[in-house]
Amino acid sequence: MKKMQLSSVKRVFKYIKKYTFLLILSILLAVVTVGFTLYIPIVIGDAIDQIVGKGNVDFQIVGSLLLRVGIIAVGIAILQWVMSIINNRITYNVTRDVRNDAFNKLEKLPLSYIDSHPYGEIVSRMISDVDQMAEGLLLGFTQFFTGIATIIGTLIFMLFLSPIITVVVVVLTPLSLVVASFISKRTYSLFKKQSEARAEQTAIIGESIGNLKVVKAFSHEDESLEDFDKSNEELKRASVKAIFFSSLVNPTTRFINALVYAGVALVGALVVMGSFGTAITVGALSCFLSYANQYAKPFNEISSVVTELQNALACGGRVFELIDEKEQVPDKEDALALSDAQGEVVLDNVSFSYTPDKELIRDLSLRVNRGQRVAIVGPTGCGKTTLINLLMRFYDVNNGSISVDGTDIRDITRHSLRSSYGMVLQDTWLMGGTVKENIALGKPDATDEEIIEAAKAAHAHSFIKRLPKGYDTVISDELGGLSQGQKQLLCISRIMLSLPPMLILDEATSSIDTRTELKIQNAFASLMLGRTSFVVAHRLSTIKEADVILVMNKGNIVEQGNHRELIERKGFYYELYNSQFENCEEH
Repeated sequence: MKKMQLSSVKRVFKYIKKYTFLLILSILLAVVTVGFTLYIPIVIGDAIDQIVGKGNVDFQIVGSLLLRVGIIAVGIAILQWVMSIINNRITYNVTRDVRNDAFNKLEKLPLSYIDSHPYGEIVSRMISDVDQMAEGLLLGFTQFFTGIATIIGTLIFMLFLSPIITVVVVVLTPLSLVVASFISKRTYSLFKKQSEARAEQTAIIGESIGNLKVVKAFSHEDESLEDFDKSNEELKRASVKAIFFSSLVNPTTRFINALVYAGVALVGALVVMGSFGTAITVGALSCFLSYANQYAKPFNEISSVVTELQNALACGGRVFELIDEKEQVPDKEDALALSDAQGEVVLDNVSFSYTPDKELIRDLSLRVNRGQRVAIVGPTGCGKTTLINLLMRFYDVNNGSISVDGTDIRDITRHSLRSSYGMVLQDTWLMGGTVKENIALGKPDATDEEIIEAAKAAHAHSFIKRLPKGYDTVISDELGGLSQGQKQLLCISRIMLSLPPMLILDEATSSIDTRTELKIQNAFASLMLGRTSFVVAHRLSTIKEADVILVMNKGNIVEQGNHRELIERKGFYYELYNSQFENCEEH
């Protein structure tokens, strides 16, 4: 636990180091502010000493001293305002840097990390946890430096006024630190549990909102609410425990501060009467009481800051865990940048599994010649999409190799490899932006004419023109207004625009009506001429014209050939093909 806290503190200071000048300036302002604040009780003490008795008051001196207090107070307010601006700048610059690093790391993480973590949990780390860390840092900058400067300054002033009373203050005040330390050891783990419970709840909320139609369609509202209630109860339980322990700090330290104040008043009164051989004035005692209060106050504030920092460090630790995650294997230094790919793809004894205990693909060998149309069919879970993931190098093979144009794809840069493929998936994705920007995603420098021609080829132009602002209509994946089929047509338009040398179509027309699908199949047929194409399809009638059909089952290619050859063999493909038409005839 202590190692985690220490590691988080070091990481935070590493980020703060970039703003050393602002940090030093903040510390200097804190020292100057404290110096002026501690000077005010001296001036007030002097003013009290000018009030000797009834009818014996030097109003001229008292007035000038009070004016001095007013000027100093205004100066302190201005300095604190400037210090607050600096502290805010440091805090939110650090927050920005942490978020940038977290998002940059997210872009470099392997897909296996994304696939194995709920999206809501990742979002919670980058948004909620960073916000909590920022609040702790801001409180720390605002109170920590000022508190330390106040403790040191008041000690110096008190020693100058009366060493005897100072001993009373110094002996009693550290009790509050002991209490704070005792509590803080328990709060870190509690705040970490609170942060984890918050992340789990965020994941549940995100999942429920994103799939609300499915929840309603299956009347799963009660079960969904029950899951949320459990998560909410866990968050409440973790929060109550964390806040209960952290809230003990303030009343306990205030109680100790009250003891200190009482001790100073008692001993100070005896000193004024000369009981210890030396005497101080009433004004000096008033000044000392003020110092004793100010000396004890930072211990209370620092104790609260320590508690908040426990929460900040717990949240920061979760963010740093994300930043420290192992990145995907980088491209080799001498990796080839694939250009003008010919499309000859060879899989040689490929084996792969997502988890070591569950083998998915084993000893898979395949040669695809340039310009061939390869269809991949088989039952659900047989490894079709996994094969696509391996071709795109979203995952690396465990054994064997995959090569393009005679070069192992592990020796090719990921960017150039993926740029050589045009990919349309069953699950569409649209970024927040205009229709034009979404189509031009793979070719940002495309002209308006090229974008329109691509949309026409994908049979998307007609519905785009019906949108409020046509190609300039702002859309996103989350916003309503577009059907799933229309989204898929826009994704197909991207491929029609970029015209890559190789194609991957994973149920690319699954959400499109039959009439439009026939037109797009014709457009795809023209597009695929001379291009190596991999087509994943469940509707076997759509891949009858493929040059090669790979029939997969349990991670292996069990049959291979064109449609006519496979039908004549009356094997696994024959059964799959006929089962679809038997179902159609039954209906």
